[in-house]
Amino acid sequence: MKHILALLIALTAQTAWAEILVPLRTIRAKEIILATDLTFKPVNVAGALSDANEVVGMEARVPLYPGRPMRPSDIGPPAIVDRNDLVTLAFRRNGLTIMAEGRALGRGSEGEWIKVMNLASRSTVTGRVNADGSVEVK
Repeated sequence: MKHILALLIALTAQTAWAEILVPLRTIRAKEIILATDLTFKPVNVAGALSDANEVVGMEARVPLYPGRPMRPSDIGPPAIVDRNDLVTLAFRRNGLTIMAEGRALGRGSEGEWIKVMNLASRSTVTGRVNADGSVEVK
């Protein structure tokens, strides 16, 4: 019984009334979020975003609708590479660097892993997106 009471108290504490960020307009997926797109709303939602500094400049990963709470998984850093973009593939090991041209098979932001087709060999490789838009193959 004590465990159930402790769980109920913990759940109540996590869903306390707070001001959360909500969009003022529909923001489509892949769209950059601006400060003018957001407002605060007092609600009782666990896990909703409440700090505008964490949201402004990020990219919507899913459609965001006016008045609905936004969760951390709904946003992310803006993509540097889009699907079908031509990218430079880089393979580095023991001082050797091999560069090749590839076509992105997905989209990704810095640090994300995407699949890329090597245009010379037509093989598909996986690599991490660099800040300059190149893809580092491991």
